[in-house]
Amino acid sequence: MQFEWFICLRYLKAKRKQGFISLISFISVAGVMVGVMALIVVLAVMTGFTSEFRDKILGINSHVVVQQFGDNIPDYRALSEKLRQIPGVGGTTPYIYTQAMLTGGGAGTGAVLRGLDPESAGSVLSLPAQIKEGSLAGLAPEEAGRWEKRLPGIVLGKDLAQQLRVSLHDKVRLISAAGPLTPMGVLPRITTCQVVGIFDTGMYEYDSTLAYVSLATAQKFLDLPDTVHGIEIKTTNLDQADRIARRIEESLGPGFLAKDWMQMNRNIFSALRLEKTALSVIMALVVLVAAFNIVSTLIMVVMEKNKDIAILKSMGATSASIMRIFIYEGLVIGLVGTGLGVLGGLGLCEILSRYKFIELPEVYPISTLPVLVLPSDVISIAVAAVFITFAATLYPSWQAARVDPAVALRYE
Repeated sequence: MQFEWFICLRYLKAKRKQGFISLISFISVAGVMVGVMALIVVLAVMTGFTSEFRDKILGINSHVVVQQFGDNIPDYRALSEKLRQIPGVGGTTPYIYTQAMLTGGGAGTGAVLRGLDPESAGSVLSLPAQIKEGSLAGLAPEEAGRWEKRLPGIVLGKDLAQQLRVSLHDKVRLISAAGPLTPMGVLPRITTCQVVGIFDTGMYEYDSTLAYVSLATAQKFLDLPDTVHGIEIKTTNLDQADRIARRIEESLGPGFLAKDWMQMNRNIFSALRLEKTALSVIMALVVLVAAFNIVSTLIMVVMEKNKDIAILKSMGATSASIMRIFIYEGLVIGLVGTGLGVLGGLGLCEILSRYKFIELPEVYPISTLPVLVLPSDVISIAVAAVFITFAATLYPSWQAARVDPAVALRYE
């Protein structure tokens, strides 16, 4: 064993008369441990929130949306086939998007009406898995000559159905203010639909405002020809959605716009990212406070071991060797505290994710505290903690290396 390590370990094992220094060393280790553990848990919770929000949003929305500038898309079937040939595109489905008034059960409210293709929607959206009652099969296009016999189907959000006081198989009316102009003024378009499904995404903003009908129903309701407002796309790599969107624009040429999910939900994800950064900085201050404890501990050790340092220098120890002794001592405190903090943080995250005993208020779209540990976050936290503790050892070690043996041993 190098004599620097030997002396470092001897100093860490303080004698009885140096018990106060030993206590300060223990407090320094505990401070680093608590800071690292808190930082791991905070980042895991914020990452879990971001992941859950992303899953909720993408459960009802696609990864990429393709639109045509200033017009609807008439040849959407051929365009969908062309899009499926682009690398990175996993599925496509056309859509129609509008706003309408819904009435039923003695109540009425505004809603966002979306027309979709029941056959291809499942390959892009996870809406079929979120339907708690009924199914998308009821949205199939109406057969010719049976419009009066079979009402068009509609799928409502859970909270929207509660507002309208309707349930499965009940009737609702779609009302659009953009109707034909007559001598009596603008007449609203009215279509009666039957509830064939109720979905629950867990997000009140979606469950209270969204309603789905088939493309044929939406086209007839809005008096559209065989056109759609856009095409929704599911990518094979969620994190590469922005690059795939740019690839789609290059392939389709001018006149088309492709927007990825990060671009369409920029505000909420930017807010979550900012909150994660702010909490990370606050928790990092805990590690910084522990680093100051290490500084004070090493300074007191240097003052206590002043004569020992002078004797070591008199025996031939260099200033660099003396400096290494106290750097090693601070690194041992930092490494032990970081290791215990990583183990404690991972253990606490495992408990929170397994038992889910922390419940969240109903204002959140998540019922329990979400936890998602990323290895990159843990490694970054551990490296940063060790670097901070290493930086904290430099000044006390430099002070120890400057001890003059003649001055320290003058009265001995």
